[in-house]
Amino acid sequence: MLEASAKEFLLDYLDTPSPTGFEWRGQRKWADYVRKFSDKVESDAYGTAWATLEGSGKKPKQIMLESHADEIGFMVKTITKDGFLYLDRVGGSDAATARGRRLDILGDKGVVRGIIGNTAIHIRDRENEKAPQVHELYVDIGASNPKEVAEAGLRVGHPAVYSYGAELLGKNLILGRALDNRIGGFIIAQVMKRLSAKKKRPSATVVAVNAIQEEIGGNGAKMIANRLMPDVAVVLDVTHATDTPGIDKAKHGDVTLGGGPSITHGTCNHPMVVQRLMDSAEKAEVEIQHESSSRYSGTDTDSIFTVGNGIPSALISLPLRYMHSVVEMANLKDVQQVIDVLVAFVESVGPDDEFKIKI
Repeated sequence: MLEASAKEFLLDYLDTPSPTGFEWRGQRKWADYVRKFSDKVESDAYGTAWATLEGSGKKPKQIMLESHADEIGFMVKTITKDGFLYLDRVGGSDAATARGRRLDILGDKGVVRGIIGNTAIHIRDRENEKAPQVHELYVDIGASNPKEVAEAGLRVGHPAVYSYGAELLGKNLILGRALDNRIGGFIIAQVMKRLSAKKKRPSATVVAVNAIQEEIGGNGAKMIANRLMPDVAVVLDVTHATDTPGIDKAKHGDVTLGGGPSITHGTCNHPMVVQRLMDSAEKAEVEIQHESSSRYSGTDTDSIFTVGNGIPSALISLPLRYMHSVVEMANLKDVQQVIDVLVAFVESVGPDDEFKIKI
């Protein structure tokens, strides 16, 4: 299982606010960590970061292991004359679960704590009650007017995240906000750590990419894929664990927390890369789960595989309960197994491998 120092980094990394479009806090922390296991760490204009471990082969293939660094959140939309803040969404934030939550607003003078207002059940119009729309959410920071809001270092456009930290639960579980998908950044960093510690480097060059702005359309993935043009890409994201009450598996598939990593078939997923992942899982003695993709995967894989003349790509996913909430839950056993599969995949790629369907 994971070392204590790795768990310590993971908890700290998850607690570091990195909403879409404002990812640099987490990116700096990730870069400092992975730099110890890489030949170099670089970044682009918008903050996507990547670490490179050069291969030992004479003409090494380049493998891109990609995850996304951003988390969902909110943004200050407007400020009222009474000092309340109204919000806009950043990514797929769930307004239905927002009322009564603590919020950390990332202002010019540092973090400002606020609460999303929740009218007491005694005085709400419960007869016509329904889930709020995002424009109905307001934040109370203890200010009485716009001047006091400005004095706190806040204005329209400042981002915010829920102020709920990550924690370990039971023997193997971890929960908190932002597991989607900073836990993916943690995993690819652990892959680099494992590979760099081996006596002999893999034949292929490995580039671990922590991309920005996945939650609003895979923008960082498009930019870095155009820059690197790797020979093969494996994208790591989270997927919905469907093993809790009330989920229709006929609609959403059958994925179990603790059941191992999930591999997706169809659309953006190149059959030969998928097969290599399956072979790698078998070599690593890891049980895998399977999902279908009928139109698109909803991940950065969709943005990567069409770049240039096409980049052979595949998606491997970590099962996650309660996605896009403050209590997202993953199993550390699954985390370790994803690491094992990705290490085996990298080690399997030789200079003569060509992921191309021959007609």
